[in-house]
Amino acid sequence: MGIKKILIADDDEGIVDAITMILEVMGYDVEFTYDGGAVVDAVKNKPDLILLDIWMSGHDGRDICKLLKGDLQYQQIPILMISASRDIRQSALDAGANDFMEKPFEMDALLNKVKELLN
Repeated sequence: MGIKKILIADDDEGIVDAITMILEVMGYDVEFTYDGGAVVDAVKNKPDLILLDIWMSGHDGRDICKLLKGDLQYQQIPILMISASRDIRQSALDAGANDFMEKPFEMDALLNKVKELLN
């Protein structure tokens, strides 16, 4: 079993830096994009998991999620959606997300969700 690859798509550089650092320390291979429009291209590298922000530079992560979950080559990739809005959990799940986390979150909680979704 090789190193798991995680794609982070969030336009908040501070969050991306923090999550990247923690995940790399835990032994994951991390790629990221700050641009919602670049997510579909980044997914071509076949990550094992996608951490996807809901509101990203003019793109709605739920639309990106629906697009990926509707594509046979990517639909098996688990997507963990993250957002500062707590009232959109259901719409994230309705869009096909495998799970949802509200910002701010504890890094331990994030790591537990990542492990859960990768197994």
